[in-house]
Amino acid sequence: HVQLVESGGGSVQGGGSLRLSCAASEPISDLYCMGWFRQQPGKKREGLVTIDSDDHTKFADSVKGRFTISRDNAKNTLYLQLNSLKIEDTAMYWCANRAMAVNNYYWGQGTQVTVS
Repeated sequence: HVQLVESGGGSVQGGGSLRLSCAASEPISDLYCMGWFRQQPGKKREGLVTIDSDDHTKFADSVKGRFTISRDNAKNTLYLQLNSLKIEDTAMYWCANRAMAVNNYYWGQGTQVTVS
């Protein structure tokens, strides 16, 4: 199965920015749909954004206009740009392909984002 490794998290002040990376063990161009998810303290994991092979994207209302998703197929890497960060954006963040999200398996370690 594909392995996904998240990185780029850290601590940042409100209004700041971070770029998260998701490195895949196989070409992401072969995957129909990928996305980013997060889990805020005390809450369940939620979907933030998805991108398909045709570059169609769909964002959650909570991050629409502040976060952007992109990919570099040559590097087998998916990105999430976090802008205008708020305290409520503090969470663990994961990337996933469609099968992982639908079947809820093989989640990676994730990367922590802390906003203060």
